Amino acid sequence: GWNTLYFENHDQPRVISRWGNDRELRKQCAKAFATVLHGMKGTPFIYQGEEIGMTNSEMPLEMYDDLEIKNAYRELVIENKTMTEEDFRKAVAKKGRDHARTPMQWDDGKHAGFTDGEPWLAVNPRYQEINVKESLADEDSIFYYYQKLIGLRKQNKVIVYGDYRLLLEDDPRIFAYTREYQGEKLLVAVNLSEEKALFHAPPEMLEDKWDMLLSNYARERLDMSGSIDMESYEAFMMISRAKDPTS
Repeated sequence: GWNTLYFENHDQPRVISRWGNDRELRKQCAKAFATVLHGMKGTPFIYQGEEIGMTNSEMPLEMYDDLEIKNAYRELVIENKTMTEEDFRKAVAKKGRDHARTPMQWDDGKHAGFTDGEPWLAVNPRYQEINVKESLADEDSIFYYYQKLIGLRKQNKVIVYGDYRLLLEDDPRIFAYTREYQGEKLLVAVNLSEEKALFHAPPEMLEDKWDMLLSNYARERLDMSGSIDMESYEAFMMISRAKDPTS
């Protein structure tokens, strides 16, 4: 089998708003989730706006257009009264499908440059801060980080074909795994929390020489011999290349 890898699509909210910090740590967060996905075995799918770190919108209940939300509101709040309107509003703000259906944010102009007419849903009010124009002007943007991830998948067969092994299964903050293919090893480690976390490499990894491929905190190298202090939503990808048998 071959996996379909995704966090977002037209039926899913924005991942950094649902599971991360889309305010103070928006860029770090978006890069962290991207690193998790693009190191895995399968085909990563990028949903429109994910590559610039679009967030859930800020809409009052009456502005949602999703029939699923309207039906759930009628059933849960009005008819059965199993949820208060406030609780329902909070749930929709996190998980509503319309968050992925607001217009693409191209620039900071009218309707985020999406249309000269009236869009079917209101533009996310953060469009002046989050848009393609801003992303292309920022050398450290989420967009360029995605480009690097895609480039690494094309350049390193271990990311495409490598066997997958989960590390630190019981760690409450760090999601880490390895990939291995034809003597090469890939390590992906991501702190999916706002608190610092310690990454301890398994003993068998200490014998290998590791090179940094990518880090959302711009680390050039890491000492694998001791514990690594990972920052909030820090992510890194390292590789141990196959040794030349003639050397």
